[in-house]
Amino acid sequence: MSQAADFFDRVAQRILTAHAAALPDLRGITVLLPNYHAAQPLAQALMRGARRPALLLPQMVTLNGWAQSVALEAPVVTDSQRSALLYQQLHKLQWFEHADLWSMTQELLTLFDELTHSLTGLPDNAEAFAAAVQKAYQARQNSTLQLEARLVFELWNAMQSGAELDTARAYQQRLAQLAAKAQQPLYVLRTSEWTALEQRFLDEYEQRAAVKIFDLREMVQSQFLPPCRGKGGMGVESGNITEPTPSPALSLQGGGKIKFFAATSLEQEARAAAMQVRRWLAAGKRDIAIVAQDRVVARRARALLERAEVLVADETGWTFATLSVSTVLDRWLTALQSDFYHVDLLDLLKSPFIFADMTAGERKSAVYQLEQLLRKQGVVAGLEKFVALAAHEVALHQPLARLRQAAALLEQNRKHTLAEWLSALRQSLEVLGIDRGLQQDDAGQQLLRALDNWQQELRGDEGRYRFAEWRRWLAQQLDTETFRDSSIDSTVRFTHLAATRWRAFDAVLLLGCDADHLPSAANGGRWFNDAVRSALNLPTRSTHAARQHDDLRALLALNDCVLVTWQKDKDGEARLLSPFLQILRDEIAAASLLLPPCRGKVGMGVDAEVGNDSTPTPALPLQGGGGEVELIALLEIEDERSVALPLAALPAPSVSAETVPASVSISGYNSLVACPYQFYARHILRLNELDEVQEVIEKRDYGERVHGILQRFHERYPQVSGHAAEEMAAALRSIGEEEFADLLAQDFAARAWLAQWNKSVPAYLEWQTEWEAGGWRYAGSEQKFEWPLEGIRLRGRIDRLDVKADEKLVLDYKTQNEQLLRNKLKEPGEDVQLACYAYAHEAADAAFVSIDNGKVKLVAPKDDVPLLAQLNAERLEHAMASIRAGAGLPANGIDAACAHCEMRGVCRKGEWL
Repeated sequence: MSQAADFFDRVAQRILTAHAAALPDLRGITVLLPNYHAAQPLAQALMRGARRPALLLPQMVTLNGWAQSVALEAPVVTDSQRSALLYQQLHKLQWFEHADLWSMTQELLTLFDELTHSLTGLPDNAEAFAAAVQKAYQARQNSTLQLEARLVFELWNAMQSGAELDTARAYQQRLAQLAAKAQQPLYVLRTSEWTALEQRFLDEYEQRAAVKIFDLREMVQSQFLPPCRGKGGMGVESGNITEPTPSPALSLQGGGKIKFFAATSLEQEARAAAMQVRRWLAAGKRDIAIVAQDRVVARRARALLERAEVLVADETGWTFATLSVSTVLDRWLTALQSDFYHVDLLDLLKSPFIFADMTAGERKSAVYQLEQLLRKQGVVAGLEKFVALAAHEVALHQPLARLRQAAALLEQNRKHTLAEWLSALRQSLEVLGIDRGLQQDDAGQQLLRALDNWQQELRGDEGRYRFAEWRRWLAQQLDTETFRDSSIDSTVRFTHLAATRWRAFDAVLLLGCDADHLPSAANGGRWFNDAVRSALNLPTRSTHAARQHDDLRALLALNDCVLVTWQKDKDGEARLLSPFLQILRDEIAAASLLLPPCRGKVGMGVDAEVGNDSTPTPALPLQGGGGEVELIALLEIEDERSVALPLAALPAPSVSAETVPASVSISGYNSLVACPYQFYARHILRLNELDEVQEVIEKRDYGERVHGILQRFHERYPQVSGHAAEEMAAALRSIGEEEFADLLAQDFAARAWLAQWNKSVPAYLEWQTEWEAGGWRYAGSEQKFEWPLEGIRLRGRIDRLDVKADEKLVLDYKTQNEQLLRNKLKEPGEDVQLACYAYAHEAADAAFVSIDNGKVKLVAPKDDVPLLAQLNAERLEHAMASIRAGAGLPANGIDAACAHCEMRGVCRKGEWL
């Protein structure tokens, strides 16, 4: 029999003994459960103990469920209504000008509820409650409170002046009525300390009927975790920690053992957790609990399990703020608030929920067309600009018109009530087809219901809010509302520590148990810390930690197969195991009941098998303890997705002959030389990055403008000799102003680039004059060419062609310094540009013209350019023939080529190198 069954049998035996005369009818008693999961094992224990063919079971309820069965005459004010009322009060007081009042409101309401629950007595009506509040207020009036505590208390007192009930007062009155009508014996299953309100309820109930408490902490007193000592709980306040006495019962009940795994990264912890769950399932375990302390790791572990076709039920849920269904709301409102900044707009349009009334093909086509259009034209923001830009794109007319219509519904320059804002939001979602998209998703349906409920609840609120205020309110609401997916029925489930009270599982995985996450932070604390709570006699962080410690003790006592995981370091900093669990590990070490080190290649299972490799696994250091101790070894996580590629298997794809391009540009040839895989991704797969919408001026833009200036200048003045230097300088500056005009209108910083060009004008005219004195004359610019080779055509465009008698010379403008260009030409054949330019135009030579920082220099290659061009042509012909024949295109670029390569994410060099 399992330890959990034994505990339930002991409870059942006490109940059956006390009510033997009433058997088989136990309906005259009530059992208070920590959760409804405990009802079935208790019922089974009662059936075993009664040994009767039939048994009428007692009423088994949770305290909150029992309280909700009590009807109240007065209506209950919702939390959204209270939040709006308190926000308006704080706004009027103007005490916190620069604070986030909505988050402060949320925290204050939590404190108000706790103050309500801390009242002495258990008032069962409005008059009794008012008297209790007045008594508490008078007691505080005579005490010294710090400013924050006084603020909280005064606001709470003011908020309780009305006769309406809030959630806390309603719960209080319901418990008072239950206690006042107490008749049946009450049995209570308990694992941790009650709140002050719950304890008063039990005290008052006990005055009228018998109350028997089964405290699991007392029932497992002999277990491996010592009881929590002191106010601070275990490991929270060092002054309250007592050195534990080693216990002989270090293994879990039922013969299993608790094991620990210290991961080196989030990914390793998630993968280890997913693998362990799969091993447990393969071993026949069916009821598996993943108690997630770190929700980020939990999200990744869930993704890995679902990839392995293991569905996971979730008892904890996720806040709507973390779900994609609310992301589309945020994207829509962000795009609206940013005047449809292009990045925000594209993020919105790529959501699967928008324009759900269009076919997927129509929606994707429209988004693609708009993205290509705005990237090509460089429009940064402005819905009206996008509408004008798409005047000739019929497919974009309807989506843009709907965006314009939806934007008109949410008037940002006016104040509205929260209900009016929500109504406008719902209308805009219908216009955009987002409403229909959300209706097709379970979480989306819950989100729409939540929006409708908030709108209904806040109809009477008359406060008026700016758009930004309403957005912050909505973001906070989405961050507090929880979605639980009830459609998944699985034996593997995510849960939280408090939900495990009095529950037994086949296996338990405690995920993310570092000291930062266990004990977890109590709710609130941003504005009002533990000092304020202590001054108000409210529970502090140590109270919260002690309750978690008790829950952990109970979980470990009831379950005989447990794995604990945590990340031992993060971002280069060491992380400690939870102090609760570190004490347990220290006890195990002290009792010398350590597992022998695993040998061979093992998975991270509970029962690791020894392989053929006899090399022992090195022991990992025990954090916080003495000696080298680790209860679980991991040499290698072996599955099809965790094996790294050896260097010999670096990407080197081959392609069919028909996919090899018939022509290649000079830049494409350079790409082939730099890295064949880069050429493959760019020019065969055509995965070139999309053009970025120009927001700031870059060096590339400056270079393009310089090319345009010099082309226009030399077409107007093919020869500068014979013209006054002042005239030529004025012409260059005038053309420069015209070429930079669009950039100057877009960005004031363009003036700095224009000034840099003006700085280079005298040097350029001086160089051009000397160049012409040497006999060279301008013959043309921006000339395209196509050079037919065997099996391939090489294409490109030269910046400038000069002639001297029968000689030709190709010049290429560069806004780079002289030394950088010389380095570029140092290795013959590494840069194919100049040689191919020269050969294509039957020029004897080619050179760069460096225009940088007020200096102009000619940078010519030292090698025989025609010969170099011929060798380059032969190399290209041979390379393309080899590719057609099936040769691989390896990712063998040097680090300099990889540093800024946009295809690095495709070749995944960091993974296999």
